[in-house]
Amino acid sequence: MLIPPETLHARLSGPAPSALRRSAEDLETAFLSEMLKSAGIGRAAESMNGGAGEEHFSSFFADAYARALVARGGIGLADHIERALEARGTEGAI
Repeated sequence: MLIPPETLHARLSGPAPSALRRSAEDLETAFLSEMLKSAGIGRAAESMNGGAGEEHFSSFFADAYARALVARGGIGLADHIERALEARGTEGAI
């Protein structure tokens, strides 16, 4: 799945995300990837008609799809994770 140019431009021209934000997005990507695999996205037997290594490549499809979803805003999980980690960090400082 390709990310539209306007989305890429917005991500590249905006301020660089913090390490906390990148970590939250990585966690959302991993979560979505596992959910997509469980839902059967890229299921090997139906998508590429068999062959050696097919299962490995079908998992790449789910990972790429999850990254594309997060690049477009995801499901909001990264936002919640980021806020929770920021709150936890400020609690420890007080």
